Amino acid sequence: MPHADARARRHPTVFERQPAPAAAVEASLEQTRDACFWLDDVADAVTYPVLHGAYSADLLVVGGGYTGLWTAVKAKVRNPAARVVLIEAQTVGWAASGRNGGFCDASLTHGEDNGRTRWPDDFDTLERLGQDNLEAMAKAIDALGIDCELERSGSLDVAVEPYQVDQLRESGAEVLDADAVRAEVNSPTYLAGVWHRDSTAMLHPAKLAKELARVAAGLGVEIFENSAAESLETHGRTGPVVVRTPRGSVRADRVVLATNVFPSLLARTRLMTVPVYDYVLMTEPLSPAQRDAIGWRQRQGVSDMANQFHYYRITPEGRILFGGYDAVYHYGRKVRSAYEHRPATYRALASHFLTTFPQLEGIRFTHRWAGAIDTSTQFCAFHGLAKQGRVAYTAGFTGLGVGATHFAADVMLDRLSGERTPRTELEMVRKKPLPFPPEPAAALGINVTRWALDRADHREGRRNAWLRALDAAGLGFDS
Repeated sequence: MPHADARARRHPTVFERQPAPAAAVEASLEQTRDACFWLDDVADAVTYPVLHGAYSADLLVVGGGYTGLWTAVKAKVRNPAARVVLIEAQTVGWAASGRNGGFCDASLTHGEDNGRTRWPDDFDTLERLGQDNLEAMAKAIDALGIDCELERSGSLDVAVEPYQVDQLRESGAEVLDADAVRAEVNSPTYLAGVWHRDSTAMLHPAKLAKELARVAAGLGVEIFENSAAESLETHGRTGPVVVRTPRGSVRADRVVLATNVFPSLLARTRLMTVPVYDYVLMTEPLSPAQRDAIGWRQRQGVSDMANQFHYYRITPEGRILFGGYDAVYHYGRKVRSAYEHRPATYRALASHFLTTFPQLEGIRFTHRWAGAIDTSTQFCAFHGLAKQGRVAYTAGFTGLGVGATHFAADVMLDRLSGERTPRTELEMVRKKPLPFPPEPAAALGINVTRWALDRADHREGRRNAWLRALDAAGLGFDS
């Protein structure tokens, strides 16, 4: 592969044409902690016991992130008399559900291009169901008294290269010119933008997870932390399913697997996802003068339009979260805390932040962290049933799970009940994506793809033969 400097000479990106001063980058990171701001912000004494001994349940949920928590809550709302047990390997919301950027998007398909390409016959229905899902989720958060700082602020797609302006114009959306988009968020890198006013909300990720657990427990869900599922056994074609943990077991009529990026208890789905690490910085609270310098009064989420894109948002107390760009896959599909420590990536993010907002030079980042995204080859969630309809599963949200997990919970409960609904009839729900290959092919293919995406960003968006072949095969991949 060509050296990065050679690629940059073809068409340097704005972050290479206007790099931040190295001293400013280093100073911004001097006091940064290796910790997730969201999880620090909700640190409290609320814990749940370890599973000891044998339990029985009508429904067992494996996984204490958004997928499992929404499923448990919805199961009790549907049938208050049902005995629902939820087990979590560590603590509620500690993984992606507590670490993400807090963008809650209506799309179930990871955007229009991906949806129209993969499910052209169902796309209009998927768009409607996605918007309905966002509205239903917002209503549920209100009705259940969930305090997660939900804001219906929308999101901005911003062009930071001339070719991206053309892409915005071709989308058919109302395009804000440079002055108009900078009046919303003041960055000298912005050339144009589109404001999606109704399809995205902002929220506090860890508060959503912790509050969902509180609501679930209040409804009667029995929650157990530090109780990793080690095996799944079935008894005959119609008997109960038994899931074992280090110190106990649960015998259930129905089971939901909501383990997402972590290895599935079902061998059939273990090649369906790969963990891709995403990295994030969080600033200290901005001063009033700094707030005035950037505007951002409408508090939209922002993302640029590169293949290796950045996403960022401002919190209610005036911190800026800035992440994305450098999505990293590690050989062997492992999820390890050691992968969260990547100084070169944090320096790159800090530099790109100061290119985006040079008027904020001197700001400090208080937190840096990473998390693993459950990436699938269809670039959005897949759904399935196993064990003669007694086990439902979903995974592969590919970074868009804050809203889509709410939809997935209904899909799984519908399917476990045997009920046919508009959700269960979707081709996206009925068909599985192509699996990733085993190693070493997986690492080779993913890393060649990352190189090709970076190359496209340095060639004004032009995709090479490798990316075009992946597109044709339905094996989309993005940062």
